[in-house]
Amino acid sequence: MPARTRALLIMANIKQQKKRIRITARERMENLRYRSTAKTLAKRLQSAVDAGEADRVAQEHRELVRWLDKSAARGVIHRNTVARRKASAARLVARSGS
Repeated sequence: MPARTRALLIMANIKQQKKRIRITARERMENLRYRSTAKTLAKRLQSAVDAGEADRVAQEHRELVRWLDKSAARGVIHRNTVARRKASAARLVARSGS
């Protein structure tokens, strides 16, 4: 069942539960933004490596690491997952010779 419709099916009677449903929906969308941006930045890093642009590779790598660290600090992505993705990105940059 999609996340968007799940809140519509739950009809909470308690005021606090209605509020929690609203808050979690907002938090879910914010977390999705962080995860999606991290994926986009990883793809941009890969394309920079493929193009062989050393300046762009360094910039994209910095941006990706910064975004992943933000995601871990907020609890959006688990810190071990962030560490794995950062290591993978570092290997990619090292292999590119940049």
